[in-house]
Amino acid sequence: MLSAPFTSIDHVQLAMPAGEEDRARKFYRDLLGMVEVSKPVELAKRGGCWFASGNVQIHLGVEQSSRPAKKAHPALHCHDYAALTESLRCASIEVKEPNDIPGVRRCHIFDPFGNRIELIGG
Repeated sequence: MLSAPFTSIDHVQLAMPAGEEDRARKFYRDLLGMVEVSKPVELAKRGGCWFASGNVQIHLGVEQSSRPAKKAHPALHCHDYAALTESLRCASIEVKEPNDIPGVRRCHIFDPFGNRIELIGG
């Protein structure tokens, strides 16, 4: 039997409008606690920004007719779910906890561009 063809996800790409990098930084870096990763020179010319937390990477790419991903989304396991969700609430970020999967503590939030993100408690 062949081994699985993939070993992990390298990154998730989400769309953002042009010129909104500072809003992305305030959300992904300042609120979520991710670290901004330098984009390669050729890709930096296109705008957008990349963020990382451990092995998790989210790339925000500029789309001229940017439409948020409201259904498709990354799901991120959190080191301290309670502290992160409390911090987000204090920053006036809506945190929706559906309680629809038994034994799983999770919520959905939206970035400044309307992209859905799922956070999962440990």
